[in-house]
Amino acid sequence: MTRLNKYLAECGICSRREADDLIGQGRVKVNGQKAVSGMQVSGADHVEVNGRQVKPVPAKIVLAYNKPVGVTCTEKDRHAEKTITEAVRYPVRLTYAGRLDKDSDGLIILTNDGELIQRMMRGANRHEKEYVVRVDREYTDDFLVKMSQGVYLKELNETTRPCETAYIGKYTFGITLTQGLNRQIRRMCESLGYKVRSLTRIRVMNIELGGLKSGTYREVRGEELATLYRMCGMSGKNQV
Repeated sequence: MTRLNKYLAECGICSRREADDLIGQGRVKVNGQKAVSGMQVSGADHVEVNGRQVKPVPAKIVLAYNKPVGVTCTEKDRHAEKTITEAVRYPVRLTYAGRLDKDSDGLIILTNDGELIQRMMRGANRHEKEYVVRVDREYTDDFLVKMSQGVYLKELNETTRPCETAYIGKYTFGITLTQGLNRQIRRMCESLGYKVRSLTRIRVMNIELGGLKSGTYREVRGEELATLYRMCGMSGKNQV
């Protein structure tokens, strides 16, 4: 048995939160009866949303997407120039695992596997995300050391976790984080007197951006996908 909101999310039509809203609005029926929040269903039940039967999407899809600058990581926002949902046209509803702000580009993982998203996003799991960052002026060795040791962010009243940094060029460096505070790298740099000119995410866990062109995506398959699931403690799941 599965909670109804999770069942609806697995059907690929909405998130769990949106499913709760649909249930509360009386737009969901189970076996011809109006559904109630928290109820359990199974594959044998007849579930309808707005009068249309829905069934879980059997295949788990995982995409690696190279988000361009200007695309906003949100599904609905009338003020956004272009949302990620508009940018990635895919026949199955997908959700992103980890945001990139509008002014940043690079790798985003998109999937219809809600459990995978939750495990990837859980901060306690300390999953790695790697970035290439260019700042507005030549930085010092001391700057990289301070970034790697952790930076106190006054506006968030939090000190960032220690992380790995690497010299790339006079203005460009690499950084690997195991947490995802809001605009973390930009805030860290600003706290040390630098402004970020460009920020590109090149890796999420074992998934690498590689030569993926901006604005395009590829399906994650085979051993690469299996490794991702193993890293999330989901090795017993069926992967495509």
